[in-house]
Amino acid sequence: MAKESKTTLTILPDPLLKKRLNDVPDDWFGGKEIKELADEMHGVMLEANGIGLAANQIGRDLRFFVIDKKLAEENKIPNAFANPEITESSNDADEMEEGCLSIPGFTGLIRRPKKIKFKGYDVDGNKIKIKARGMLAKVLQHETDHLNGVTIKDRSGN
Repeated sequence: MAKESKTTLTILPDPLLKKRLNDVPDDWFGGKEIKELADEMHGVMLEANGIGLAANQIGRDLRFFVIDKKLAEENKIPNAFANPEITESSNDADEMEEGCLSIPGFTGLIRRPKKIKFKGYDVDGNKIKIKARGMLAKVLQHETDHLNGVTIKDRSGN
């Protein structure tokens, strides 16, 4: 049974949700601190019934996020990403209703590219390159937005 997290979610209008976050330092990779952060974030995400969680959503100024472990396993990718970047996006896009753990009660129709290319690092510092589509592409884009200080409110125009 997962232990209950004492960490609370950062809620808009907290200014940390509106700034570009700092890179995860190189000396963190493979260390205890980044792995404990990933575990803590997965716990918070599960308690809140989310499918992704960025570090600024728990008050940390780091370019780091986690995604649902089942979604990661289905796509044969890690479930935590450091210093990620979307390197390509398809012109073909669609709209989907999205919510955000840091904006309780708000949902919006968000237009996003259907396919992306994404790169970053896992908790051990291994370089990751992913071609994503569908729900995985949406989650990676949503969480990467958080690391850049962009929320679904910004994307929805509300």
